Amino acid sequence: MNIMPDTKHLSRFVTLMLIIIIASCSPEKQAEQPLKEQPKEISMTIGAASPIWTGTDLATGQDLSFPALLDDKPAVLIFWATWCPYCKAFMPYAGQIQADYEEYGVQIVTFNTKERGKGDPLAYVQSLGFPLVAVADADEIAASYGVEFIPGLMVVDGNGDFRYLRGWTDLPAGLSVAEQWDGEVRAALDAIVGR
Repeated sequence: MNIMPDTKHLSRFVTLMLIIIIASCSPEKQAEQPLKEQPKEISMTIGAASPIWTGTDLATGQDLSFPALLDDKPAVLIFWATWCPYCKAFMPYAGQIQADYEEYGVQIVTFNTKERGKGDPLAYVQSLGFPLVAVADADEIAASYGVEFIPGLMVVDGNGDFRYLRGWTDLPAGLSVAEQWDGEVRAALDAIVGR
């Protein structure tokens, strides 16, 4: 029994496949296909506009859109998960910031992200005891902001432009780092509201 391939047929097959591959890569073929719109790159720098997004409020199920929800007032944006010790350390400070800047209409807008099914986001938000916007299932929004590590912590002005972006820290989760971020957020808010 001969198991060697017929070289004549194999040669024809290889030639045919090469023609198909080359034809599919030809400029004429490419021109026929509509161009996909590339996602707009967001500049994560102070003064740059933050992404526009829509989401669902975790507690109410209400549709949210940004920057409309700002109502021309600044906001603190926090990307968090129930399992994140850094997030848990900062949230009490966020509540105090909310109270201290209430007269300026400052909102705390939070985004549940990277949850991985480990906790109950709604129960966590309800346990915080201060008014905030909590966006459910916000992994896509986090990606649009380039958030890789949580908490993602930012301050935007009433137009939605970045005024503060949390930098990297090697401090452990706890009081020290939460106090540092609290001071940085307050300094950015003070500059916005003229306090």
